[in-house]
Amino acid sequence: MRIILVTDAWEPQMNGVVRTLKRTVEECRQMGHEVEVISPYDGYLIFPLPTYPEIKLALFAKKDIRRRIEKFEPDAIHIATEGTIGQTACALCLKWNWPFTTSYHTQFPEYIHARFPFIPLSLGYAFMRRFHNSGGRMMVTTPSMRDELLAKGFRNISAWARGVDTEAFNPDLRDVENGVYAGLKRPIFVNVGRIAVEKNMEGFLALGLPGTKVVVGDGPQLNELKKKYPDAVFTGAKYNEELARHFADADVFVFPSRTDTFGLVNLEAMACGTPVASFPVPGPKDIIGTSGAGAFDEDLRAAALACLDLDRGAARKHALTYSWKACAEDFVKNLEVPPGPERRRFWKRLKRLGGKVRPRLPKRLRRSAREKTEPPRTD
Repeated sequence: MRIILVTDAWEPQMNGVVRTLKRTVEECRQMGHEVEVISPYDGYLIFPLPTYPEIKLALFAKKDIRRRIEKFEPDAIHIATEGTIGQTACALCLKWNWPFTTSYHTQFPEYIHARFPFIPLSLGYAFMRRFHNSGGRMMVTTPSMRDELLAKGFRNISAWARGVDTEAFNPDLRDVENGVYAGLKRPIFVNVGRIAVEKNMEGFLALGLPGTKVVVGDGPQLNELKKKYPDAVFTGAKYNEELARHFADADVFVFPSRTDTFGLVNLEAMACGTPVASFPVPGPKDIIGTSGAGAFDEDLRAAALACLDLDRGAARKHALTYSWKACAEDFVKNLEVPPGPERRRFWKRLKRLGGKVRPRLPKRLRRSAREKTEPPRTD
């Protein structure tokens, strides 16, 4: 197929959303699909998202986005994020009456509320519902995330698994005696991620744990937390093999976030053989389940201590069940694709009428929400 992926999150950004999208695109191309990525970094005028400068918002991109979509003549359009690029593509698809899918990567209502408490969660979810419910499907990561969003009024939800690179992240990198934490008191409890209020890093640093707490990453809260928790070790951001070694050499990976929809770093830790401790919230609790690869508890300290007694081999074994190939297969399966003849007529007519046409698509593409909602994969 010819697939257009529209996303406000793309390289050079470094986060779980970008890693997921990048690997999905790579796997889709290996499967023989053509994928065109539209992102803010394609020559558009951009400005940083307030309080989250790593994310760039593009302005005045509508004309070029329309031109690129018309030129590519996609079989399917997927809009991955709710930023200005995603909103522009959504508006075009609705104007053309062209089916599209979206994906739910981040609980932005909670992110916004954490920074600006005067903005109610209900307002944020109203915005998110309007965006995602306008598409044919919304792809989510886990069963509990699906249930939570259904209860909030989201529709047409389908599963989209995640994967992990089990070659780059592996237990062979572990070297306790001469590893990256040499000289630090054991056990080592580590967190890897963006140091920002929505990640609840302080929920980890405030725990009364033996040994040493290590934070790997960068972010707007870094200097504040370094001053407040001088006994913790802050390494800054790490990449590639050095990052994998920080996972592998740790004894426990502690994930204090209550707002992530999945937490790809949890799989990366498990792939290195490091068990994961988390709160019992959507995302991490689905990943851990009854696998023995970690523990979740409202008492995060108890979960972290419980992980010290877990088999590191079980964590690695569980991570091996998540593949990027399966992630890409789920993605392609969930796309909304009009029949071939209808697609060809649509793009010819659209070009002839200068983007002003609203073609009639077959009724089977406008199925009811009940027919489109499927239980996510649990394997």
